[in-house]
Amino acid sequence: MTAKKTSTAYVWFDTEFTSLDLDEALLLQVSVMLTDKDLKRITPPEEDLNLYIRLPEDAKISAWVQKNIPDLIKKCRSTSAVPVEEVDEKLTAYLDRWCGTPTKTIQKRPLMAGNSVYNDWILSRKYFPVFTSRLHYRLLDISALKIQWFDLVGGEEFKKDDPQTLKKYFPEADLRRLRQHDAYYDIIASAAELAYYREHLLSK
Repeated sequence: MTAKKTSTAYVWFDTEFTSLDLDEALLLQVSVMLTDKDLKRITPPEEDLNLYIRLPEDAKISAWVQKNIPDLIKKCRSTSAVPVEEVDEKLTAYLDRWCGTPTKTIQKRPLMAGNSVYNDWILSRKYFPVFTSRLHYRLLDISALKIQWFDLVGGEEFKKDDPQTLKKYFPEADLRRLRQHDAYYDIIASAAELAYYREHLLSK
């Protein structure tokens, strides 16, 4: 009997950045959380990473970002912001500590997960090459399930903006730390949304 293959971990990963043009975009924020395949935490909430990345004064920032997340820009220009050159090291150390990486066996590497996570993968490969080298080449993109949910079922949209809905589907969410238009909010919301689709779509 062939052994059942399962993922070692889901690396819930999200970034905020200055522009939708990924070739020119600079990072503003990176957030990471780890769960197993059953969406049970590998890391306690206080160990989740939520880093604000130092932004040059002359950085070009899109009009949408300036209008909708000005507080994030301020954090990225504060003394608490981390230079982008240091973030790869922090992410790599975090992953190695909790997932026991690195491993040469691709199948044993954890998967990056999130909504439209291919954008985050592109930026991660650009800015965090060592961290990205620890991950599986496959991505767990919750947006793919969202499309199937709408197209095949015509189901009700997941209420991402409702913290109580997030708590229902991802009970280990710490609501005190959640702020919308925020990378940390988005990783929690993505995990909750996957649980929602597992209950209403994948179980059918």
